Amino acid sequence: MSLSIRPQSECKFDLVSLGEIMLRLDPGEGRIRTSRAFKAWEGGGEYNVARGLRRCFGLQTSVVTAFADNEIGRLIEDFIMQGGVDVSLIQWIPYDGLGREVRNGLNFTERGFGIRGAVGVPDRGLTAASQLKPGDIDWDDLFGNQGVRWFHTGGIYAALSESTAELTTEAVQSAQKHGTIVSYDLNYRPSLWKSIGGIEKAQEVNRAIARNVDVMIGNEEDFTACLGFEVEGVDENISNIEVDKFKKMIERVVDEFPNFKATATTLRSVRTATVNDWGAICWQNGQFHEATHRPELEILDRVGGGDSFASGLIYGFLMGHEGDVAVNYGAAHGALAMTTPGDTSMASLAEVEKIISGGGARVVR
Repeated sequence: MSLSIRPQSECKFDLVSLGEIMLRLDPGEGRIRTSRAFKAWEGGGEYNVARGLRRCFGLQTSVVTAFADNEIGRLIEDFIMQGGVDVSLIQWIPYDGLGREVRNGLNFTERGFGIRGAVGVPDRGLTAASQLKPGDIDWDDLFGNQGVRWFHTGGIYAALSESTAELTTEAVQSAQKHGTIVSYDLNYRPSLWKSIGGIEKAQEVNRAIARNVDVMIGNEEDFTACLGFEVEGVDENISNIEVDKFKKMIERVVDEFPNFKATATTLRSVRTATVNDWGAICWQNGQFHEATHRPELEILDRVGGGDSFASGLIYGFLMGHEGDVAVNYGAAHGALAMTTPGDTSMASLAEVEKIISGGGARVVR
């Protein structure tokens, strides 16, 4: 099955994401525990996809989220506007002056270097986005009247609370009813699920949502933890197993979820925090397509690389390409995004296409 995507002429947005956006505080080359100054960015797994599609690929995107209406929320909004993402769908919740009832999320993130891995310390309890619930968003107006070609969300947002899981289910069902393509990044985070039922709860929630997904994105750990599929011999470095074993797992996945029109994953082997082997694979119409493999890719900031892969993949599909081309847009964009600081991409479409065509890193003058 190929993707049947609504034409731009009948849609206000090329893509809308549903997710939480946090203020990222980055100590640069230092450590969180010793820093006296932090660089501020915005970031969130689902939002990063919308931001990449707008800023790098020039498409019209928006994000469904919520903020406590205070100076931190308005700072994050300002970052979003700088990235060109539409802010009309943001819900603003009155701030109680203390954060006892509602607040905005913070994410302290250090990049890692060499043998020292990256570290993320999220502070997201009682956030406005985690309290959104079914009925808060008029999905039928968004997908039916305004028009959206592609809807993206993921397992990070679905794990934040009982109500966000229910809201995600409501959203994907409405999107499919109106002919909007749905993509979902499983993005398994043990820390988010451990206090609400662990892997069992993750599988219950994600398997239910998966029934209304067209394009499923995730690595081998995601498919195992969130959907209950296993492949023998897997460790954290996907390149350390035979790729054929992973392909067989994907074949079992699409047999159980015939609604998946495509699935995709990055292929990453972590040599050090700053040197990874990098590639990607996409299944579509019974065939696997592998992106150009990039061994020993040098990395400045790996956070958000998978999200930038997803936005490049989605761009390829929105432009009418099949999986063989789309996966290369994703892999190239993800690779470029990890050469700059922050969660979001600073790449241009011209740079992505240069990398796809085999261009190198000579100085551009």
